[in-house]
Order: sequence, then C-alpha cells, then structure tokens
Amino acid sequence: MIRAIVTDIEGTTSDIRFVHHVLFPWARQHLADFVRAQQNQPEVADALNALRRETEQPQADIDALISTLYRFMDEDRKSTALKALQGMIWRSGYLNGDFTGHLYPDVLPALKKWREQGISLYVYSSGSVAAQKLLFGYSDCGDITALFNGYFDTRVGAKREVSAYQNIAGQIGLPAEALLFLSDIRQELDAAQQAGWHTLQLIRGEADNDSTHRQVNRFDQIKLEPFSL
Repeated sequence: MIRAIVTDIEGTTSDIRFVHHVLFPWARQHLADFVRAQQNQPEVADALNALRRETEQPQADIDALISTLYRFMDEDRKSTALKALQGMIWRSGYLNGDFTGHLYPDVLPALKKWREQGISLYVYSSGSVAAQKLLFGYSDCGDITALFNGYFDTRVGAKREVSAYQNIAGQIGLPAEALLFLSDIRQELDAAQQAGWHTLQLIRGEADNDSTHRQVNRFDQIKLEPFSL
C-alpha cells in the first residue's frame, strides 16, 4: 500500500521550459550583482564556502567563484552550492511578481485527492529546498506548500544514486515498499526502484521506449491500486 508519494518537479509537476526559459535566465542575469552585493550575508557566505570546498579552491576570490558559477550553469552542473544561490536569486523574482511557478493543470487536483486519502506528499528535486518552496509557494495556483509534508534536494544525494532514495526513506520513516516516486527521468526511477521503491514515469511528450517503468502522461492518469498488488 502506498503511504507516501515523492514527486520530482522539472518535467513532472512543472514544464521544463519554465525552468530553462524563465528561471535559469533570471538567475544568470542577476548572479554577479547578487553575489557581490550579498556575499557577506550568512546564507550566501555558506553557499560560497560550499562552492570553495566543492571545487577544492579554499582561497578562491569572489570573481573566481562567479566564473565557476557561470561555468556550472553552462554545464547544467547539479551543484548544491549553485542550486542554493539560484534559489536565493529567484526569491526576489517571485516576491516581486515577475513570474509564478508553473504547474500543469492536472497536478493540484491529484495532490489534493491524495492528501484527502491520507497519503503523505514530498518533493525531491535537484533544485534547493528553498527554490522548491518558492515555486510551490508562488505557483500559478497560489500557495500550495501546505499540501507537502517535506522537501528533499541533493543534500540527501544525487537523484540517480540509490543511496539518495535510501536516505529519503529513512528520513520519512517508512519502508521503501510504501513509497512511490514520480519523475520524468528513467535513470532517477531506476535508482529509486533499486532502493525498493515503487516508481511511475510522467511523460509529457513521446513515450520513453527504453524505460521499464509504468508511464502516464498526466497526474489524473495515475492509479495507485496496481502498486498495492
């Protein structure tokens, strides 16, 4: 029986184009000015120090760090430090109403239904927890953060690593067979499945013919009964 559902964001609950055409360009545009102006603020300083540790450059100055961040953006590096800083930069965009977090229209009704059924809901994304809360707190449908029991980012591990899903299960406090992971990326689902989870692939476009996971196109196509068999 499924007792908790963990969902990815990009390509699953939200259009990947929102991330790549809105959020990423916004962060890139404001990165250098933000880092220079806020570098002594505790959360920014912590992220910059994490970046120094990640690159094994403990003496890197602010210009070198900014160059590294731009390079990581170009590489789409799943850097925890970069993701944390992006989330901080996006905050002003959400607060000022420059954009809202995209949700597919089929997502919210499904989330509400599952909560009414007593199922716990969680988010696991490569974006920072802060960025996840912003997207759902300032979504197209308003603030829906109250629907979620918790959030996970790459601090629990990379999304294609089995250990990440073992860590999440431990933090949720449920056995793997009671957990369902939703994602559009089969390699992430492979890792979750190897950790003993149930999996379901959200495919908003063409079917993934190389995938062994059940596939649906929309949240309202998700049926939980087969996972109880």
